[in-house]
Amino acid sequence: MSRLQYSFRVNVPQKTAVLDDLMSGREYLETLRDDRAVYLYGERIQDVTVHPAFRNSARSIARLYDALHNPRSRDVMTTVDRFGIRTHRFFAPSYSAAELLAARDAIAAWARLTYGFMGRTPDYKAAFMATLGANPEFYSPFEENARRWYRLFASKALYLNHVLINPPVDRMKPVHEIADVFLHVVRETDAGAIVSGAKMLATGSALTNATFVAQNSATTLQQGEAEDFALVFIAPMDTPGTKLLCRPSYEQSARSPFEHPLSSRFDENDAVLIFDEALIPWENFLVYRNVERANSFFPESGFFNRYNLQGGTRLAVKLDLMTGLLARGLAINGTDGFRGVQAALGDVIAWRTLMWAMTTALAADPQPGPGGSVLPRLEYAAAMRIFATSAWPVVKNIMENVLGGAPLVTASGPEDLQSPDLRPLIDRYYRGTNTSAEERIKLFKLIWDAIGTEFAGRHELYERNYAGNHEQIRVDTVNFAKRSGVMDECLKLVEECLADYDLDGWRNDTWL
Repeated sequence: MSRLQYSFRVNVPQKTAVLDDLMSGREYLETLRDDRAVYLYGERIQDVTVHPAFRNSARSIARLYDALHNPRSRDVMTTVDRFGIRTHRFFAPSYSAAELLAARDAIAAWARLTYGFMGRTPDYKAAFMATLGANPEFYSPFEENARRWYRLFASKALYLNHVLINPPVDRMKPVHEIADVFLHVVRETDAGAIVSGAKMLATGSALTNATFVAQNSATTLQQGEAEDFALVFIAPMDTPGTKLLCRPSYEQSARSPFEHPLSSRFDENDAVLIFDEALIPWENFLVYRNVERANSFFPESGFFNRYNLQGGTRLAVKLDLMTGLLARGLAINGTDGFRGVQAALGDVIAWRTLMWAMTTALAADPQPGPGGSVLPRLEYAAAMRIFATSAWPVVKNIMENVLGGAPLVTASGPEDLQSPDLRPLIDRYYRGTNTSAEERIKLFKLIWDAIGTEFAGRHELYERNYAGNHEQIRVDTVNFAKRSGVMDECLKLVEECLADYDLDGWRNDTWL
């Protein structure tokens, strides 16, 4: 029996009393010890909580859950929702700008525990799941499923990954013509629907409780043709017939914390999720063979508005770390007083400040949402989506320019510093400005893990493509501006300006 299903049956939240049932770190780790089929290097992983490719990352997530119970952070991170459930603030719908801003601060508090280097932490999928509590009717005739999943999700602060993207196969063809690869209904049973196909990119999925499956904005399903592909559902990670095929593990390759302080504990392994004749129970569906609803999920569910608040806040924390790393590295190099270097540091500071300012605007100036809730404003979210994917490459480039070869001038490993023969030489020739050789090497090992290792290369690719391909995120911004009326307002302003004058001169009394 699935641990996720079991916990749901024995812990049904009640509206009449506060339910305080959030997972602890130990309880979270226990939920991962199930029958999930996770594959790495040809091996099926028996227990992700102890395997060297996943162990430290799992404990980094467990640390987030423990913070929900820590008296010093509990009030910042948690609240009691309108159903009487104590949950992480972003797991609950927000009903005012103040609540949305408090949710932003809760996101930031969690992000600081991973220095912003884990992007798909449990609060990421809360961007969608919280909307189930505010707007279950959107998923009719599955509104009861929406309500039930919200209560389970919020009460435990479950960790969900998501897969929205179809594999890069024959994308010049409509979705319904790629049934041998893309996820679709095979047949129905009394218990649910049998589905087959692949989805990606399941970031962090090996360490999650369940997978959320839907379509993103880059895919438009055709009415009358793609009904079997028009699905939105949730599948526990131990669903029979599912397999996770993981990319190489940076955590497993990390030699020591001194050399790889980030990749050794914050590697969110990305995977392809394959459904092979998997049974999805009816109670796990939110959309089933409804093309219009499946197409509208991304722009209309509220997920788009909210995930940009989570992603932008997490990136702002990450840029705080990068700002500090650059400032410290320049000081150790003795170049922090150079005018050009100061200007470069100013650019990085401006980027981190822009991210914080945009998240503040997303929270403080929201738009009305369903059921009296509020959502981050759509046009702000669309702008965040573009600038966030631009920020990391710029900051990384600045750091490479002004730090030069300094991140390469380090010892090969801690063994060098522990060698009696080498240590005197290292202390003399590797020291920094007003700092010891060990402190200098430790700092630049951290900087290299952030900008130069394979883990760092993955992060640049991740940040660039975090919200979708570079064209789609801009096309979506145009479409959102048309839908919200922003484009009409801009065009109206043009018409007003043109109406001020003609071939004979001014037409407005102000200038006559």
